[in-house]
Amino acid sequence: MKNFKLFILLTTAITGFNSCSEEEDAIQLLPVQTKQITNLHAPQSGGMGQPVSGDFVKFNFSTGETTTNDKEWDIAFRGTSIIVNGGTSLETIDEPNRTGKGAVYIASGTMASVTEIDTTLLTQDSESNYAILTGGGNGWYDYAGPPTHLISPIAGKILVFKTHDGLYAKVEILSYYKDSPSQPDAFKDGPNYYTFNYVYQPNKGIVIFE
Repeated sequence: MKNFKLFILLTTAITGFNSCSEEEDAIQLLPVQTKQITNLHAPQSGGMGQPVSGDFVKFNFSTGETTTNDKEWDIAFRGTSIIVNGGTSLETIDEPNRTGKGAVYIASGTMASVTEIDTTLLTQDSESNYAILTGGGNGWYDYAGPPTHLISPIAGKILVFKTHDGLYAKVEILSYYKDSPSQPDAFKDGPNYYTFNYVYQPNKGIVIFE
């Protein structure tokens, strides 16, 4: 009788263990999201020797939309500047406070070839510089100077972000002008209109984009 009870207990324990294992195996990861954002307008005031001002346009990768929320934003745009929700403010006029874990680095390659995040390269904004440096050739864009004054995304530069809540995304900026003209004219085509592709990894602790 004792042996029979022991058999029942062992069988129940094994069944319970198998059930837990099956439940763990059945956990499904959320699908990686791929989106294109067009004509995200991020104007600024000032420049050309005058103090730069104007609200940063905040963006959330999980929703794929801009937001006015003071905390739940990942990156923000103003003119050619892109900031992250992490680190310290540079204390420019109208700059939002950092409340999250955001960080970034620039990888060389294509959206297809950048498949894994190197977390050792991630950098946050600081009181001395934005993590994505501004100025032609320093970060995501080249500046042609006179006479064209064109802002052109640098080919092969992929922005890899840690989001405000510790997830990851990668971005390829395609155009800085409205409707992404193939041959933009800085004097006729509206500037400060970002078009970009991004891939968002919605699963906690996963550092690959597949």
